[in-house]
Amino acid sequence: MRRALRSSAAALTAISALLLSGCGGDSGTENVFGAGGWPGMHSDARNSDTSTVAGARSLDFSWSRPIGGPTPTRATVAANGQIFLTSQAEQGCNLLSFQIESGRKRWCNRIGPGAAASSPVVDAVTNVYVGEEGAMTSFNEHGQLRWRTPVTGVPLAAQFTSDGKLLFITHLGQINVLDPQTGFKVAPSYDLIPPASYTQGMNVETVPNDLGLDQCFDGGSPCPVANSPALDLDSGRFVFTFWRPGAEQADLVAMRYTGGDKAKIEPDWSASTLPGGSASSPVLSADGKTVYGNDNAGHLWAVDAQSGALEWSHDLGYRPLGSPSVTADGLIVPAGGEKGRLSALRDRGDHAEVVWERRDLQHLGSPALAAGATGYTVVRDGDNGLALLTFDTTTGDTRDQDTLPGATGFTAGTSIGPNGEVLTPTLIGELFVLK
Repeated sequence: MRRALRSSAAALTAISALLLSGCGGDSGTENVFGAGGWPGMHSDARNSDTSTVAGARSLDFSWSRPIGGPTPTRATVAANGQIFLTSQAEQGCNLLSFQIESGRKRWCNRIGPGAAASSPVVDAVTNVYVGEEGAMTSFNEHGQLRWRTPVTGVPLAAQFTSDGKLLFITHLGQINVLDPQTGFKVAPSYDLIPPASYTQGMNVETVPNDLGLDQCFDGGSPCPVANSPALDLDSGRFVFTFWRPGAEQADLVAMRYTGGDKAKIEPDWSASTLPGGSASSPVLSADGKTVYGNDNAGHLWAVDAQSGALEWSHDLGYRPLGSPSVTADGLIVPAGGEKGRLSALRDRGDHAEVVWERRDLQHLGSPALAAGATGYTVVRDGDNGLALLTFDTTTGDTRDQDTLPGATGFTAGTSIGPNGEVLTPTLIGELFVLK
């Protein structure tokens, strides 16, 4: 009976995908890439946290609004200015969409509570893709369900591959590649961990899809894959953090996706480089040759993307609460933390060179870097408040600082809109937009 029910559910999912695949946009791979805006958690396939938009050096507070619950991921922004956010709201909506000009709510939906760990990804025609317990889902720009594909675990932030497919890894270590129009799998699922390894004596069929999900924000071992993969579009190599069952520390792992009629996912290399695990995503250099990442012991690492060999590590002096931002010309700006200092580094092959450092600021955010040597991040304002800092990325000098009214605690990170708008949600659940 249980098997029959599962088969019926799969059939309904497939039928829904066929009926709704065309909602919200045309078919064809040319439409899956978000041209402009901030289409995913870290803006692009390599997780750079950068934008090609020319950054404004002077901003003004535009609007803010409560989200209804803690917001642990960045705001995703489509090319047309539509914003998407997830939250940990216990009641009401936990997937929300707003218009960037006015802050008006476009729509909101209630999906599984695990959606709070999944950063929405948006394509060029404003279809949005977001994970929940046991599924990856897609909605069109009006909030209508396009398809829902069952998976094991909760999908974290996804990436678009060079052939226009949707690649993601669930927190329980299942890798999937889907057709963004239908939700169908274009390659067999790849399980990093045999399901029996994390069932702890339970029947595989009864293992909750949110098992260990609450540990993902700290990068703890109960959450095997806590972060977003970084993808090299030229080679198909994608890199992610992975804490194997029973291991003393997390690994940095590389795999490859090969497209075509016989698309597949296959291992590349693995390196044990992350003491204490990692609560931040890896980042690829613009040339795809180097992977940068943090561990929970306060180090920034550089690893050869071809082999996984360690190139250098740099002691930041604090535990960063996010991944570094890396520009196309190689400037590295680490994320902030409880004792964070705003700084910029250069990769010198066998070590990191400090370009500049601001010890007068308490750096609390994950920066977003724009064209024109302009960066944005969140710093402490007064005793407990927060402010958005606009800084020159070549010197670290302050260009502007704007108080975020009523904001406290930390932020999930900063995003840049299609016309230079700057967005940051606080962890306690309020979105701020400056223009």
